[in-house]
Amino acid sequence: MSAAGFGAALPPPAYRLLELAALPGLAAGRRRALAGGAVAAFRKQARRLPELALVHGPVTADTAQLSAYQHLVGASGTDDLPAGYVHVLGFPLSTALMTRPDFPLPALGMVHIANRVTQRRPLRFGESLTFTAWADGLRPHRRGALVDVHLTASGADDVVWSGTSTYLAKGVRVPGAEGASEVQRVDVFVVPVGRHVWRLPADTGKRYAEISGDRNPIHTSRLGAKAFGFPRPIAHGMYTAARALAAVPQPVGPFEWGVEFAKPVLLPATVVLEFGPREGGTAFTARSRSGRVHFSGLVGSLDS
Repeated sequence: MSAAGFGAALPPPAYRLLELAALPGLAAGRRRALAGGAVAAFRKQARRLPELALVHGPVTADTAQLSAYQHLVGASGTDDLPAGYVHVLGFPLSTALMTRPDFPLPALGMVHIANRVTQRRPLRFGESLTFTAWADGLRPHRRGALVDVHLTASGADDVVWSGTSTYLAKGVRVPGAEGASEVQRVDVFVVPVGRHVWRLPADTGKRYAEISGDRNPIHTSRLGAKAFGFPRPIAHGMYTAARALAAVPQPVGPFEWGVEFAKPVLLPATVVLEFGPREGGTAFTARSRSGRVHFSGLVGSLDS
């Protein structure tokens, strides 16, 4: 795996930094998203992203939230912060960015189709982190528009965690852009050495939403899911990705973690996760009982 890592560590030089002394609650973010949703429903073009990076900190883990997260995704109940939980800690800042009036895509209904994380050292409970969030990479997709939302966490020793979430806004066109981008798929293992079967109940999306604050209606409401083209609520990508990370062999030291999402997991569902070695790391693939791929990814040590 590359020494540079997956996640972008710094916003582009032209971006203005805006430090937020306090974050609006996620409930307020949902209200802004709903208010903008009526307008966004008629907004079929996305012209440009704000050249802005939001900064907020210090942020520390909450004991009850961390314990609930570890229990839900099957992570060890230690004082080490799971990489997916760091994403949860910074998610309110990402939400504040995506629900701004100048953000050109509708926050509600956007589908998470890929995630990449670089973690440069273990993060511990009680550690203070400062988060930075920005977006770039607005580009066409055969089903709409793609955007990369970056999030970094800095400790006393500079950036210690960086992640990039790629979202699809279905039905939105990027004016003047030629061609259609696709997310690069992760090569999977040849022979699996491990297998887990998950039985996900219908309320899986609601349970993860209570912990993470990500209450996008495609995950929590049958009517909301249908409004965006899904017959039933779908599982959060970061829930299934984090559960996979907890289930496969963990690297020692700095690591990279990448996931590409294919077919959504319609709830309730049975998901079969298989994993095996690949180039010094572990690759994994999750499928339905019929064999359709839900997501694939890899985790491995970060080269020095």
